[in-house]
Amino acid sequence: MKASRILMFAAAVLAMPFAAQAYKTPAKYTDPAVMLTLTPGRQLSVYAHLEKTFPVKIVHRGAHVAPLPHAPVQIAPQVTWQGKTYALGDFMTATRMTGVLAIKDGKVVMERYAFGRKPEDRWETFSVAKSVTSTLIGAAIKDGHIKSLNDPVTAYIPELKGSAYDGVTIRQLVTMTSGVKWNEDYTDPKSDVALSSNWPGEPGMEPLVSYMRRLPREAGPGTKFAYKTGETDLAGILLARAVHEPVSQYFSEKIWAPYGMERDAIWMTDRGGLERGGCCLAFTLRDYGRLAMFIAAGGAIDGRSILPDGWLAAATRNEDPPPNKTPYGYFWWVHDDGYEAIGIFGQSIRFIPSQNLILVINSAAPTATGREISAAHTALLTAVEQATK
Repeated sequence: MKASRILMFAAAVLAMPFAAQAYKTPAKYTDPAVMLTLTPGRQLSVYAHLEKTFPVKIVHRGAHVAPLPHAPVQIAPQVTWQGKTYALGDFMTATRMTGVLAIKDGKVVMERYAFGRKPEDRWETFSVAKSVTSTLIGAAIKDGHIKSLNDPVTAYIPELKGSAYDGVTIRQLVTMTSGVKWNEDYTDPKSDVALSSNWPGEPGMEPLVSYMRRLPREAGPGTKFAYKTGETDLAGILLARAVHEPVSQYFSEKIWAPYGMERDAIWMTDRGGLERGGCCLAFTLRDYGRLAMFIAAGGAIDGRSILPDGWLAAATRNEDPPPNKTPYGYFWWVHDDGYEAIGIFGQSIRFIPSQNLILVINSAAPTATGREISAAHTALLTAVEQATK
């Protein structure tokens, strides 16, 4: 083949959407919805070893490991919760927290484990992965793979043309304001969040895309916020097609390897073999901390940001249109004093920029969501803030 033809062929391949030629359920496939009903003992096992239960892809680490310096004085805060005061270890046991990490002024001031977890053990992120996906979309914009958040979703996933996603932009996708109807009830086995992960799909089409294009519209694009894990999975598919490589590989190339994470991460894949943009990364507690440091630095590695100018400020600003005002940005939860990546069953990376404080929490909480989880996290944060003044 002549050189000119080789170049033409290569250009044609790069212009094609990134997708498998045939979507087949992997030989090793377990419906992720089973994680919604695990027993407490199985939670500890599965969250620490996703690869033993689910198909995954590897996010490869690089040749060096970035230091995660510890402050000379470590804190061991007393935590007041539900009318009682607990030593930190007892509080973690009572709330089923398996790992907590606090970073103050760039140094670790607290690193504790429970339930037999070790520093080298990975832990399931659940929806913390959503915030990673939006960050990678920012990187893809900076790299020129995505022109703008105002691009239509159908420009990257044309199979959605003629569906409720017609007229929806990437911005509306990452702010969950598409107006497409969705049920995120983790206790309902017939909810969209439960059914979509095991949808068989249609011939030649990614199963998740097949499921999402059947959903009805309930509001105009950009007019209503509704939390939808399916849309973050769509965002992952869009990202893979834009960068022409697996999301796990792009994550490794842009962040994981160059920043210097200590262990490979793993990322659960869906029925089509693609990484789930809305769920199920797993990495060590210390790498949670390194990822948090990367974000707190504005997405910078060696002083150079991989994100567009102003991206983090925009991503962590409330984008929900009135009158709802749900505090949500680009797959980030927004607080008056900062922002947070949140995953069900008690996963969190909380940023409080005014105090230069980061708090990471990993858990195997007894319920997916609920006020008790939020109250426990708030109690620990309050104790850490007091101990680091």
